[in-house]
Amino acid sequence: MKDLALFDFDDTLTTKDTLIEFLVYYAGKLRFYTGLILLSPVMISYKLKLIPNWRAKEILISHFIKGHDQDDFHQVCERFATEIVPALYRPQALAKLDWHKKKGDDIYIVSASPADWLTPVAADLGVGLISSKLASNGGRMTGKLDGKNCHGIEKANRIKQQLDLSDYNEIYAYGDSSGDTEMLQLATKRFYREF
Repeated sequence: MKDLALFDFDDTLTTKDTLIEFLVYYAGKLRFYTGLILLSPVMISYKLKLIPNWRAKEILISHFIKGHDQDDFHQVCERFATEIVPALYRPQALAKLDWHKKKGDDIYIVSASPADWLTPVAADLGVGLISSKLASNGGRMTGKLDGKNCHGIEKANRIKQQLDLSDYNEIYAYGDSSGDTEMLQLATKRFYREF
């Protein structure tokens, strides 16, 4: 039996939250920070736990991408994955990921960030991906999530839907926030803020 390694992405494999970094890259600094000012009531409501994580995320994303051409959006996601993300990696986290590769483990990124830019990242790293997805309709981005936000209990649900955990001898999980708690609970070896 082989082992399984599950890595949260934002602030675990990377030093920053890539959703924010992507929106700055996509919209430009001026438009991004202007948008944050306009959306400050939403962000305050989220911090006060008046609206859930997924809803705040949809409102934020929708503000910047709703109605944009799907193909153009994905081209920007590809550029972001190759031009920006590599500079955000934590060297210790990549070293641990490489250690798992050398052992022959199955490795997955499990993230609330969208597959739109994580798919090329996962392909470049040579690992699997379980993540949130953004919806499109008629070739246009809707700004909505396609399905549930891959955060908290949904991380554990998606892992169990996609993988048969009984196939693995050991399950390693790496996370950094309360959104990773349920994923960490699936593991036989848990690492919280390891890097």
